Amino acid sequence: MANPSRIIAFGDVIDDIVVVPLEAIRPDTDTTSSIRFRPGGTAANTASWLGFSGAAVDFVGTVGADDVARHSQLLERHGVTTHLAPHETLPTGTIVVLVEGEQRTMLTERGANAELHPDMVTDALLEAARVLHFSGYSLFGAHDPAAFTDLIARAHAHGATVSIDPGSAGYIRDFGVDAFLDAIAGADILFPNLEEGHVLTGLTDPLEVATALEKRFGIVALTMDAHGAVIAAPGLPTTQIPAVAANLVDPTGAGDSFSAGFLAEWVTSGDAVAAATAGAQLAARAVATIGARAPF
Repeated sequence: MANPSRIIAFGDVIDDIVVVPLEAIRPDTDTTSSIRFRPGGTAANTASWLGFSGAAVDFVGTVGADDVARHSQLLERHGVTTHLAPHETLPTGTIVVLVEGEQRTMLTERGANAELHPDMVTDALLEAARVLHFSGYSLFGAHDPAAFTDLIARAHAHGATVSIDPGSAGYIRDFGVDAFLDAIAGADILFPNLEEGHVLTGLTDPLEVATALEKRFGIVALTMDAHGAVIAAPGLPTTQIPAVAANLVDPTGAGDSFSAGFLAEWVTSGDAVAAATAGAQLAARAVATIGARAPF
């Protein structure tokens, strides 16, 4: 029997190098910048914000062998129960995040994340969970995409709801839209941003994108940065949720924190609109600081 509130987050762990230029970037010479090292990774970020929100959460992922203790401690400080597998040859994934206002450029080495496999999420964990959440990053480059469809089926067999953050419009294009949709068939909640929604549907209007995706997935929360989010769910009118005003410092992690705020509320109330409102509030906190994780 699923726990009425416990959430599993499965997916990537990243070391982020966040670069915020303090002047126009000058090619072939120095540009004065703020440079900070922060823990990241879409799934790990979501886990940290879930823990910050008071949710009971397990995180399943893999890192370089030398980083297990460090990344476990970083997540445990947010109350996350960690299940990190060490990889003996691949390093922990790393991303250089170049932040220019609301725009981000990300230079990515997936590292040990490339060896994630759905079997890492055990039946024992699923038996104790209300929700399984994972990101599309776990699927991109996977040796066995069908294993993710099987993971969704296993979660349902244990009474858990499945939520997915598509992760990357560019990677979805590389992977193939139809192949991606087939691999995540059966998921119950989808958290795309507007660009991902456009890639998945071929549509541009946010209301149309959300409505089209709702026909495949039970609940869709389409995030649109400063324009808030659109919620589509069975039995509810499609609803736009306004963004919460924030002092924008770094947009990295806004979507991850939105997903966390949504799920933390949804597992207690079952109200998709209230959950999206909670997600917007948490996202406003996330963009007001450098880095993608919750504060300590």
